[in-house]
Formats: sequence, C-alpha cells, structure tokens
Amino acid sequence: MPVKKTAADRKPESRTALVRRARRINRELAEVYPYAHPELDFQNPFQLLVATVLSAQTTDLRVNQTTPGLFAKYPTPEDLAAADPEAVEEILRPCGFFRAKTRSVIGLSKALVEEFDGEVPGRLEDLVKLPGVGRKTAFVVLGNAFGRPGITVDTHFQRLVRRWRWTEESEPDKIEAAVGALFPKSEWTMLSHRVIFHGRRICHARKPACGACPIAALCPAYGEGETDPEKARKLLKYEKGGFPGQRLNPPQSYLDAGGKPAPPLGAG
Repeated sequence: MPVKKTAADRKPESRTALVRRARRINRELAEVYPYAHPELDFQNPFQLLVATVLSAQTTDLRVNQTTPGLFAKYPTPEDLAAADPEAVEEILRPCGFFRAKTRSVIGLSKALVEEFDGEVPGRLEDLVKLPGVGRKTAFVVLGNAFGRPGITVDTHFQRLVRRWRWTEESEPDKIEAAVGALFPKSEWTMLSHRVIFHGRRICHARKPACGACPIAALCPAYGEGETDPEKARKLLKYEKGGFPGQRLNPPQSYLDAGGKPAPPLGAG
C-alpha cells in the first residue's frame, strides 16, 4: 500500500506524466465501475433536464423519489409551463429550496414551449439560457440525453480531480477546461460518471476510504482518509458497501453487478 508523502518528498510531475497517470486512473475506474451511469431517473431529455435542476443542494435519491409524482401530473413542458406554482411547490417540497426550484422548472418549461416548440435543445448555448440551467446541468443533459461529450463538474468531481492533482483550479469552468485537456473528448461523459461514482462510494469528502481504494497507488492524496483496509471497507457506500443506490429504476448493468434500486418516497 502506498506511503503518504509530504509536499517536500514529491517531485514535480511533468505534463506527460500527468496525462499518463490521469488516463490510467480513468482506465482503472472503468474496471471498477463498468456500470457507471447518471444517477437520476429519466425517460427523456425533458425529464433529465428537470431532474438535474432539482438535484441542486439535495441528493439524487431524493430527486428520484420526488419526480415520479411530478411527471405523472406534468408529463410535458406544456403541462409544467401551465402548472399552478403552489401545486408544484407541494410536490417539490422534499427536494428543498422548493420555491426557487418551482420557479426554475416552470420557467424553463415556458421557455421550451415558447422558444423551442416544447423540445429540449441539444446545444450548450441554448440550454444555458434556460432558467436554472448552468454548464453543469447542460453537460449532464447533452452527454446523457443526446450523446454529446461533456464534463460534469459537480462537488464530487471537483474534490477528486484536485486530490489527484489533475488541476489546482477551483472554478468549475476552469476545472472543466483543465481536465478536458487531459482526455480525448470521447471519454468526457463516461469519465464524469466514473469520477462521481468513485467520489460517492469510496473517496468521500470527510472520510475517504483510502484503505479500500483501488487506485490508491496512483493517488497523491493517499492517507488523507482511513488506510486500514478493514476500517476503510466499513466506510464504503452504495453497492460497494452492500447498500441501495440512488435510482429507483437503475440500468440493468448496475443490477447485474449487484447494485440495489433505491426505495420509493415514503417506503421504509
């Protein structure tokens, strides 16, 4: 197992060495998480767009437990655009910040109806003009609903790429550019899923499970968390720890790998 090095012990890493290490981490993560996927339930671009907006400041699980009721009542942009805000607020209350999120999802639905004939646009420059939609949300939609590569810089992604010293940038758009330069564009979407999966399951913010990490040998931050293998295994989350994941309706590949679907709202 790696030995924690101090800053004085580390030699500067060349650009070539950084690219090689980053790409090796990505390959290793692809083996660990062959079933990596977006952890929001959705059946079409509109559902993914709304769910991603709702996921701010809450868990994907909470969103997944909430959206079935929302989409059952308002299945299309036209339906949500014409909705009574108070009725939508009541549905979205479990997601937190429900008033602001109600304004966003009704506002973006109206924009879709008025400017895009009720269809979710497949261009970054169009998506970011919608209420409540930033680059992160836009890339989630582009990568997973339209198959267009993008890097999703959420809190997990930011934390891990800085721990791995892929970049020292702290602003999401600069992180996006720095990490994007390390990989072929075709890898961006799946890279995002793998990094986020790893951040949720093993490389946690407060107690990373270093002793159970499959890429420990490649990590400059090894030792920031629990290094004892037995203790580290107890920190694992979701399917790595034998617990349900975030989605009520996860992909079959995830279920085949031992993942468990999340319970619906109000269950247990």
